[in-house]
Amino acid sequence: MPSSVMPTPRRSGGPSAPAAVTAVGLRKSYGDKVVLDGIDLRIPAGSVFALLGPNGAGKTTAVKILSTLITADGGQAQVAGHDLAADPQAVRAAIGVTGQFSAVDGLITGEENMLLMADLHHLSKGEGRRVAAELLARFDLVEAARKPASTYSGGMKRRLDIAMTLVGSPRIIFLDEPTTGLDPRSRHNMWQIIRELVSDGVTVFLTTQYLEEADELADRIAVLNDGRIAAEGSAEELKRLIPGGHVRLRFADPATYRLAAAALREVTRDDDSLTLQIPSDGTQRALRTVLDQLDSAGIEADELTVHTPDLDDVFFALTGTDQTPKENVR
Repeated sequence: MPSSVMPTPRRSGGPSAPAAVTAVGLRKSYGDKVVLDGIDLRIPAGSVFALLGPNGAGKTTAVKILSTLITADGGQAQVAGHDLAADPQAVRAAIGVTGQFSAVDGLITGEENMLLMADLHHLSKGEGRRVAAELLARFDLVEAARKPASTYSGGMKRRLDIAMTLVGSPRIIFLDEPTTGLDPRSRHNMWQIIRELVSDGVTVFLTTQYLEEADELADRIAVLNDGRIAAEGSAEELKRLIPGGHVRLRFADPATYRLAAAALREVTRDDDSLTLQIPSDGTQRALRTVLDQLDSAGIEADELTVHTPDLDDVFFALTGTDQTPKENVR
């Protein structure tokens, strides 16, 4: 279990912020297989929203529907203020999509990929070259710009993929497992790119097979299971849904350890290691209660750590799976 005293601060794109994406009762089936069974979503503008779920849960299907690649069987949705069914063209003009598999053409150079995307967005030649140059510089691809994209590393291809997505200046970006197959350094570089996009006011809808990634990036997380949203909230809120959180106290002096064990309520003792474990939901109030009890007894612990369930625990509890989510089928 990870240990921390204070939660990681999140951005201000709270529930009161204007919605970049809303969905009510979204449904999709393939034959007898119900993939989405009436899901509701509200994603504030300028935030990162992560959709988690086991293999085949429907994460990619949700992305395809909201990005107009396929149509829903039922429900309503608005993206960037445009109704998905009534005005899909306006939705497409406002969004960018990067899928699990790169859209980069390996037979041409990185610069040519960018200019091709500029042509698709109907930019003039001068404007297209300006935008391409700016984005290649932003994503540290200037030196490789005139080399065939087939020679790029996985991380470089992902950076080029997102750079191509940004040619049309979208305010909402759908990233469907953007770091799948990347090494840890490239994944962390991609995380920084995503943070920079959001700091510029872009809304990011992220699906990922890495629970750590959602924990690091997302303002809000929804867990999709059996076609329904099993839970939604910030990472800290979701972790508090799962029992097992506790405050752990360690003592060097056996006498102080025994005094603390007598003074504290609902304590689990480990006499060998001189540690005490007190159930806690990880909140500041719960921690203060423990500290107040110690202060009242005139006791000071040599070490105090707060242990909370991580997103792996949340995922297992909500989906009933025995493994973290792998690459999605649909």
